[in-house]
Amino acid sequence: MRRTPFRQIPNLLTLLRIVAIPLLVWLLEDPGPSAAWTAMGVYLVASLTDFFDGWIARRYGLVTPLGKLLDPLADKLLVVSALIMLGVMDREPGIPGWLLVVIVGREFAVTGLRSIAAAEGIVLGAEATGKAKMLLQTVGIHFLIVHYTYLGVSFHDVGIPLLVMGAVVGMWSAVSYHLQLFESLRARPV
Repeated sequence: MRRTPFRQIPNLLTLLRIVAIPLLVWLLEDPGPSAAWTAMGVYLVASLTDFFDGWIARRYGLVTPLGKLLDPLADKLLVVSALIMLGVMDREPGIPGWLLVVIVGREFAVTGLRSIAAAEGIVLGAEATGKAKMLLQTVGIHFLIVHYTYLGVSFHDVGIPLLVMGAVVGMWSAVSYHLQLFESLRARPV
């Protein structure tokens, strides 16, 4: 598989996630229920590419430097774009501004931390808490995109607690990443 065009499938899936962002943003311009379901479908497909690109890359030994750079970037762009659009949508109830600031701020902090670690030759691998954060955020965002009440279930009221839990787990993982970097730097000989 390494010598065939299939070796680029993980990177193509990552690029598909990035290309889906303008479509998602455009769909989230319309606060109505029909556009919400369509936007949720786009977000779902984009989210699934995150799972499959990583699985294929690891399963078939197709991990590339480009993929290591683009995959987390695509994740952050997708999540932040969706949250910003949901935050400015003309729908009630909305998403608390403080929650958006915490989530987006955490993403910037961890991205900066990973850049510092990479410059020092330190790899900060994904931890279980980071993966749990991503899962909670992704599921929460799906519910928040749909927003409306169906079959007696308020999708908004389910999405907000999931997003809050994702933010709490995300802050915990950010602290863990910082401690991991500081410990690695302190363990180095002077």
